Amino acid sequence: MDLVIRDARVIDGTGGASYRADIGVHEGRIAQIHREGEAGPRPTGTRTVEAHGLALAPGFIDMHAHSDLALLRDPDHSAKAAQGVTLEVIGQDGLSYAPVDDRTLAQVRQAITGWNGDGSDIDFDWRTVGEYLDRLDRQGTAVNAAYLIPQGTVRMYAVGWDDRPATPAEVDRMKQLVAEGMEQGAVGMSSGLTYTPGMYADDSELTELCKVVAQHNGYYCPHHRSYGAGALQAYEEMVNLTRTANCPLHLAHATMNFGVNKGKAPDLLALLDDALATGADITLDTYPYTPGCTTLVAMLPSWASEGGPDAILARLQDDEVAEKIRHHMEVIGADGCHGVPIEWDKIEISGVSDPGLASCVGKTVAQSAEQRGEEPWITARRLLINDRLGSTILQHVGHEENVQAIMQHPVHTGGSDGILQGFKPHPRAYGTFPQYLGRYVRDLGVLTLEECVAHLTGRPAARLRLPDRGIVREGYRADLVLFDPETVAAGSTFDAPRTLPTGIPHVLIDGKFVMEDGRRTDVLAGRSVRRTP
Repeated sequence: MDLVIRDARVIDGTGGASYRADIGVHEGRIAQIHREGEAGPRPTGTRTVEAHGLALAPGFIDMHAHSDLALLRDPDHSAKAAQGVTLEVIGQDGLSYAPVDDRTLAQVRQAITGWNGDGSDIDFDWRTVGEYLDRLDRQGTAVNAAYLIPQGTVRMYAVGWDDRPATPAEVDRMKQLVAEGMEQGAVGMSSGLTYTPGMYADDSELTELCKVVAQHNGYYCPHHRSYGAGALQAYEEMVNLTRTANCPLHLAHATMNFGVNKGKAPDLLALLDDALATGADITLDTYPYTPGCTTLVAMLPSWASEGGPDAILARLQDDEVAEKIRHHMEVIGADGCHGVPIEWDKIEISGVSDPGLASCVGKTVAQSAEQRGEEPWITARRLLINDRLGSTILQHVGHEENVQAIMQHPVHTGGSDGILQGFKPHPRAYGTFPQYLGRYVRDLGVLTLEECVAHLTGRPAARLRLPDRGIVREGYRADLVLFDPETVAAGSTFDAPRTLPTGIPHVLIDGKFVMEDGRRTDVLAGRSVRRTP
């Protein structure tokens, strides 16, 4: 063997009981599992790591990541590698960087600056999905990555930023772009149905695109139309749409937020159980925190975003139009804020693109407004304009009882939804997976260790239809994590969000150490993980 991990407590990703074993790794794969007390010789290898009873699990799969540029920008990428993540699913929420042409690349870079930075430090030498995945492979990355075709970017490419139904020719063009992306290795398609321009698509348009995804063995991952007022109807819409398209459904960051949904997780789970009982193919992911995270511009009503970033800025600079935006947000409840009137005391600025605006970070909009002696909308409007829509926010609108109820569901998986940009990012970017293992397994007992590992490994691998990942099994890839169940914990907090976790000494990808003795190595073993035909 190239490597033997001795005396590990194997938690194999199936949800079954753990067992002690020696694990032999050869040429990047698990070559031998020798259980404690089993007859025959124990494996020997060129190198041996004594686990001393540490838990050994498959590498964790982050089903909702925003590392689309971070994987290229930051070879270290300890934010994820240190958590035991060996695979991220990117291209989320309907907005990413392929497929594009020169026009849409410039527009999407500006639209999601708050998620990924403006990309000024990146050589955008790709335009198609396949070229982007090839770029990841050429460069090598800290962890593996699978890609979802972003429906909003596809609509931007074929239709533009207009709030109108797509023509038949435009629908055909979008279907062609989705088919090409799937053929080039994407695992499915994402949507951001509270983000423009993807939210302008009606159900018939989305159904046609989902049919293409299904024909290519992929799945649909929507950020649906509301997580606040109308959340249950939005979930039901996605269930019905994908059943019509005969397309597997994976619900992104499946939360029930805002005051209108306090204690209503059981209603969502009943809806999903009814669909599952009649044959629907549904999974979901969540992060183990109550606040959400997005961009400040995402809170605007969709009509104010029609035409793209430059049109948004023009409207914000027009006093009469800006007053209509304020009224829609504060009184009516904008669709960008999930149909709920915005509460400025729950909107915390977590990052800005312009360092000159850093004094706003860590304060709610209401707090900054009070310091300036002005109304919150005036503060928010000024920030949107001066930061050119690049500000990110934490939205303190979640409910702990909902978080715990949803994470216990049998189709649940883990996803960080981690935005790595900003001076004060959400701690989930650095802490999601140890937070599950430490707080929700060891401290609160919401899940057993075996259940939780299955949620983070075997179950997402099944959704991605990966034939040789997500389980500790002979012949499978040696994407592995060694952690201490007694000490594993998220180091990241809302005050210190970039603190690395504790209790995860070793992480391997293809049998190579990307984390060793708690430190990041210089190994770039990650590659694109493409759809299996």
